Amino acid sequence: MSRAPAPRRVRALWLGRRRYEPIHALQKRLLELRAQGRTGDLVLLVEHDPVITLGRAADESNVLLGEEALRTRGADLARTGRGGDVTYHGPGQLVCYPIIDLKPDRCDVRRYVRQLAEVMILLARELGVEAGTVDGLIGVWVDSAAPTEWAGAPWARDLRKLGAIGVRLSRWITMHGFAFNLAPDLAAFQSWIVPCGIRDHGVTSIADLTGREHAVRDVALASAPVLARGLDLEIERIEDVAEHPDLFALLTGESTTAQDHTLDGDGGKKGTNSPAEPDAA
Repeated sequence: MSRAPAPRRVRALWLGRRRYEPIHALQKRLLELRAQGRTGDLVLLVEHDPVITLGRAADESNVLLGEEALRTRGADLARTGRGGDVTYHGPGQLVCYPIIDLKPDRCDVRRYVRQLAEVMILLARELGVEAGTVDGLIGVWVDSAAPTEWAGAPWARDLRKLGAIGVRLSRWITMHGFAFNLAPDLAAFQSWIVPCGIRDHGVTSIADLTGREHAVRDVALASAPVLARGLDLEIERIEDVAEHPDLFALLTGESTTAQDHTLDGDGGKKGTNSPAEPDAA
């Protein structure tokens, strides 16, 4: 009788508050090194400065403000390789980027997306909100009319999105991930963009639903058990590296300057997604 595989031990880190583009570039570098076997599986947790990101399938008309108008509001605009449409990241939102090799026994995109949703459902429950998934819609949802209950979308009186998911897989290695709304400025979702192209349902947050604000750092540093359970990983603790000046060197032991010359702007090889490894959102 064969034994079940042991849970994978993964290093998880809290990066603090950072601009989007440097962390996006870091993800691409780490994905390439993971493919080469030069680094292990990682989970990165971060709070971003304000940014609008567009996925590969984004309809740019869902960005309601021009780049100059966004700049005057202190927000960046970034085009990414993740699946999905348009979303917002900003202060008050916990963003999670797993850089994990799903080979050999986890090569199932739908399962992985369900696991990301499960992490957010568990986080919401710990903070006093019941959430769930909705057929045909990606992400995690709540009934804002009854935030302590979740009987499913057909019974929700006011269906709203609490957390977004957008991923990219290359050679079955993951990047991007989920964004969980603790206490972001919800006006950005209402007047800057059409979130994920969905006009029928609004966006909400834990603070909006409960009246209680939680610091992103506090939730991130306490999230090891939830991440481990939801993603079926072994995560002992979350390392706080928010003040570290060179995340790439910290995570890999390699020189940032050297990597600038060895990896291209898309993290290495081009066209590495196979038909069995689609983007998801």
